[in-house]
Amino acid sequence: MDQKLTTDNMKQTTLKKAFTVTGKGLHTGQMSTATFKPADVNTGYVFKRIDLEGQPTIQALAEHVVETTRGTVIASKSNKEARVSTIEHAMAALYAAGIDNCLIEVNCGEVPILDGSAIIWCQEIEKAGIVEQEAEKEFYVVKQRIKVVDKETGSSLIVLPDDDLSIDCMIEFDSPVLGNQFASLTDIRQFKDQIAASRTFVFVREVQPLIQLNLIKGGDLDNAIVIYDTTMKQEDLDHMADVMNVPHKPANELGYLNNKPLAFKNEPARHKLLDVLGDLALIGRPLKGRIVATRPGHTINTQLSRKIRQELRYQNVQAPVYDPNKEPLYDINQIRNMLPHRYPMLLVDKIIEKGKKHVVGIKNVTANEPFFQGHFPNEPIMPGVLQIEAMAQVGGILVLSSVEDPENYSTYFLKIDNVKFRNKVVPGDTLIFHLSLMTPIRRGTAVMKGYAFVGEKIVTEAEFMAQIVKNPQ
Repeated sequence: MDQKLTTDNMKQTTLKKAFTVTGKGLHTGQMSTATFKPADVNTGYVFKRIDLEGQPTIQALAEHVVETTRGTVIASKSNKEARVSTIEHAMAALYAAGIDNCLIEVNCGEVPILDGSAIIWCQEIEKAGIVEQEAEKEFYVVKQRIKVVDKETGSSLIVLPDDDLSIDCMIEFDSPVLGNQFASLTDIRQFKDQIAASRTFVFVREVQPLIQLNLIKGGDLDNAIVIYDTTMKQEDLDHMADVMNVPHKPANELGYLNNKPLAFKNEPARHKLLDVLGDLALIGRPLKGRIVATRPGHTINTQLSRKIRQELRYQNVQAPVYDPNKEPLYDINQIRNMLPHRYPMLLVDKIIEKGKKHVVGIKNVTANEPFFQGHFPNEPIMPGVLQIEAMAQVGGILVLSSVEDPENYSTYFLKIDNVKFRNKVVPGDTLIFHLSLMTPIRRGTAVMKGYAFVGEKIVTEAEFMAQIVKNPQ
């Protein structure tokens, strides 16, 4: 059983109750019904095609993206028919609401476009309500600069370390109507009021090619901003208006064709930011970092998500954040009051984080460790069994903290499983241990999953079963 690491003692969430939305698809024009349902912990976002035989499911992850032409399309790798398109607006609403687990049942291959924004999804999520679940929320914490670039289009996404998610979005078009615009989201809680109502947009000059690609069959002035920025013959514009089922406009008047005014002066830039957030949800966990998006689009957005997903598949857990300047939760004296171990077997120096179900501890490995005298004299390597012992001592702090007088108890191994040693530990390394409960503590018995890191790399992992035993009087 694998457990992923967290940076906060926060719970996963899902919907309190289901809700259903019906509308036409932007590209197919087909009436679509999507039902959003609560889902179990660690489910993520899963789409189910209830109209297909066997009702196949598709997990909304970057590796399942198969197309990014005017929208994000995911597909099952085992069933070619199982596809769902235009998922990004609903995904952005779920992501911004902090929902981790949701099952979305659709009766066709496209999610309803509604008004071309995410506001209706946000409103429906708010009506349905959100509930906390037992499992801890899993984050992807940006610890170093990440960059993806498309040299042909000039698009780029840069991700920088930050305490929370923020997005700066810049768009640029060679257009007398829509030139350069900027939008920013510094607090995800402002998404509903500041971003969600921003509609998708299209240039009139793009409409004919999109029609030829068999797209935007459901597009109209109620679900998209239509920008007329290049003059054309009146009869051609009239024909386009007839295709889009909108009133005729004078061919010499450039501007927005919509009867409904813009929600914001920079609504197109805000919508592009919305799309970035929706495609970011394909990482599979909330991100902590600052994103600077220049001329973003679904292709480069999903490239970023795919790049992060590849890292997570290679190492599906991240090292806890360790700031040596920060005051520890427990220093060595407090640890000595809880653990019976003493030199040379006290192998944890401080505890930097502890929740109800997890703990993070530190061991500074120096050349003065007594075991280096014989292991090995010419190539000092920390014995794997002592790494496991140090990991278990950190876990002991978590287990002993569940009793009122931990100094009167000890923890003893009952079982150690699935031990893996991935890299050497040598003098000068700082070991960062993360232990988490795999099941609730029952009858004084705890089952834990442990990881040891040096820097960002896992060096050791193991599963433990330990028992809390009261010390003899």
